[in-house]
Amino acid sequence: MTATMPGEFCVFLIGMRINQPLKIHKWLPVARSLPRMVRELEAHKELGCLVSHAWFGRTTILLQYWRSAACLLEYATNKDREHLPAWAAFTSAVGNSGDVGIWHETYTVKPGGHETIYHNMPPFGLGRAGSLIPATGDYQSAKQRFTSSSTLHGKR
Repeated sequence: MTATMPGEFCVFLIGMRINQPLKIHKWLPVARSLPRMVRELEAHKELGCLVSHAWFGRTTILLQYWRSAACLLEYATNKDREHLPAWAAFTSAVGNSGDVGIWHETYTVKPGGHETIYHNMPPFGLGRAGSLIPATGDYQSAKQRFTSSSTLHGKR
């Protein structure tokens, strides 16, 4: 299977790294804030988050697909949502101590700027955010998927 998306979309990666495992009082509040934000976004699809996937460990990673970077930025700066209070709590409790690291990366993907393949997989990643179609014919190889994705959105 391969995934298609109508138009531009945003990929957001965010996470934390536990630098001082014994300082549970520093990293546990950060770790607990992530699921709260995901629950809020799942309950309010109108905010623009299409899907989330999370991996937990010493370094935690959350992968999200958004309708647009504008939706993501609006959520991040809305004082009535979970993110801004969590960010304020982090900067107050952890600041520059080095006990907990946080990071994020944001990418805007234009039509024709992605290709995917899913084999023996349940819907995942862009395949959950967009639409899955068989990876046959014009979608059989990575090169063809890039070209077909451009053509699909009138970008050839």
